[in-house]
Amino acid sequence: MIEIPSRLEGKQFSLHQLEQTLKPLGYEIGGGWEYDHGYFDYKIADHLGYQFLRVPFQAVDGQLDSHGTTVELGRPFLLAHKYQRGIDDFADVGNLTASFDQFAEPQDPDATVPEPLISVGKALVQELERRLLD
Repeated sequence: MIEIPSRLEGKQFSLHQLEQTLKPLGYEIGGGWEYDHGYFDYKIADHLGYQFLRVPFQAVDGQLDSHGTTVELGRPFLLAHKYQRGIDDFADVGNLTASFDQFAEPQDPDATVPEPLISVGKALVQELERRLLD
C-alpha cells in the first residue's frame, strides 16, 4: 500500500454528488463498504492480479444507504492484490458455497505496487483534485 497525500483529505461531499462525478471517470464503490464507510476504487491495471487507486470515505451524517448522506474523504492510496495461479488448495466447495466462492484467495493481498503505476496513481489523484476542488 502506498499512500498519496492529497488536498481531498478531510473534504466533505454529498455521496450522491461524488458518485455522479466519479463513476463516469471509471471509479466504483468497492465491495468492502459498510454502513459508515467505504472506498471509491479505480482499477489501474490487472497484471497478475490487480492494482488500483482507492479513495476512502467516511459517513459524516447518516448511513451510506440513506438518501442525502454526506461523506468525508480520507487519504487516497495505491493497493495491489496478486492472485495465485492454479487451484486454491484451501477452497471449500459444496453445492451452496460454489455459487459464492468462485475465485481463489489472493496470494498476496498487499503486493508491491509496480513503480510505473505510482506516477499513474499520483496523476489520478491530481485529476480528482481538479474535478472536485477547482
